[in-house]
Amino acid sequence: MEYKDYYKILDVDKGVTADDLKKQYRKLARKYHPDVNTETGADQKFKDIGEAYEVLKDPEKRKAYDQYGSDWKAGKQQQNYRQNYRQYAQQGHAGGFGGGGFDFGGGDYSDFFESMFGGAGRRGSRHTFQQQGEDVDTSISIPLEDAYTGTSRTITFQTPEVTANGTVEYKKKTLNVKIPKGIKKGGKIRLKGQGGPGHNGGAAGDMYITIQIDPHKLYEVEASDVYMTLPLAPWEAALGAKVNVPTPAGTIKLSIPKGSTGGKKMKLKGKGIPSKSPGDLYVEFQIVLPPANDEKTTRLYEQMQELNFNPRPGFGN
Repeated sequence: MEYKDYYKILDVDKGVTADDLKKQYRKLARKYHPDVNTETGADQKFKDIGEAYEVLKDPEKRKAYDQYGSDWKAGKQQQNYRQNYRQYAQQGHAGGFGGGGFDFGGGDYSDFFESMFGGAGRRGSRHTFQQQGEDVDTSISIPLEDAYTGTSRTITFQTPEVTANGTVEYKKKTLNVKIPKGIKKGGKIRLKGQGGPGHNGGAAGDMYITIQIDPHKLYEVEASDVYMTLPLAPWEAALGAKVNVPTPAGTIKLSIPKGSTGGKKMKLKGKGIPSKSPGDLYVEFQIVLPPANDEKTTRLYEQMQELNFNPRPGFGN
């Protein structure tokens, strides 16, 4: 019996992370999917890829494969493996066992897989190989104000469909997506069953929509927090004032503390994106000087010059 190197089949290293493993699987599954790839051997390659991912994506199944898989190079080693594997299962080290093997459900798996794991795809009782459709990733960009209130968007995309004669055609599909109030930058929305079609009766994949926030002339966004710069006249900063401040949720009256300086930040708790854990709104002060382009303003600056104010203490001047 031929040993199947699942890492080689997926072209990944043994230390591959779960995320990178999934990305590589989806890349290869897309390439060799029988509904898309009609080359000789593509169907078998697709099955091998699915089998390899079925084992390596689960930490416990992957651990069992890593620990005992290389013992399948000789018949006696195979017998030792079966004995060790049964003990491994009885000790409860792996979840989802069925009849002494992993419960993978029905699947057209290889003899190596059947002998190694048991419980599925045994000779004489094979099922048609079912494969779940690919998950689809896309993104939508919305105005910041819509993240505060919630909104909906209509998206149009192309989805592959197999025709009666076996060819693949891409058809336009339109969905209305509800975007909930409080969605943060980078948040995801899952649309179950709206991904790629399954194979041989397998379930369709899901669509994952990542939410981006449109650039704004007043605000910067990080997750649920919002940042803005507030221009102040020198006398507002020095003497204190109450000024109108626009926020994505509406205008508020903000009290500027007496003696404020440029660069000072005020945190308005809970005034960021109103998610389950609301973000905050950070307001940074920026002192704006009036230009000395008339006699009156020039005279005021000259009077201030007489104060002998040193803006650079510690500079040695």
